[in-house]
Amino acid sequence: MATALLVIDAQKVYTDPDSELYCGDAKGTITRINSLVLRFQDKKQPIFLIRHVHKKDGSDLGRMFDYLGEEEEDFNFKEGTPEVEYDDKLIRPKGVTELTKARYSAFVRTELEKMLRKKSVDRLVICGFMTNFCCESTARDAHDRDYFVDFVVDATGTPGTETRNEGEIRNIVGEFMKTGIARVMTTEEYLKQG
Repeated sequence: MATALLVIDAQKVYTDPDSELYCGDAKGTITRINSLVLRFQDKKQPIFLIRHVHKKDGSDLGRMFDYLGEEEEDFNFKEGTPEVEYDDKLIRPKGVTELTKARYSAFVRTELEKMLRKKSVDRLVICGFMTNFCCESTARDAHDRDYFVDFVVDATGTPGTETRNEGEIRNIVGEFMKTGIARVMTTEEYLKQG
């Protein structure tokens, strides 16, 4: 069984304290992501760094930001802006595969599945940002594409919602994931597997 690590959207839009999408535990989340990156690097297992980026003119937005039926004049994740860059502390090993996406799931309109199949990958370890959007969507999509999924819940981050904080969202998404989509574990639990 070949396993790959998907590091989703470890970008400054989530880790910069001045960003509207800042995640309170961003520093800890990046530290835990890095421990997974180092483990996969040591084992010479595939690592995919995936970023969410939209064209400056918004021509690839589709329904991303008008899900209520109202167009957004301004939007996040605009190419060429600092917010779409990787967090400065993210470990990016040489030879790692990098992809960009314009939807929540890392599979939509990317070459991810083709690359995974080429490497005979059948298990994915998911971490990154946001817990309840891109990480969750990618995990569900992966399951539907017949991959085994490990969701490393404390290596995901979210700014939360109006009524739930980051920890609560992690717990809720983790509960949903483990009822039929993924094995859910902490970074420590994942690394203890050997």
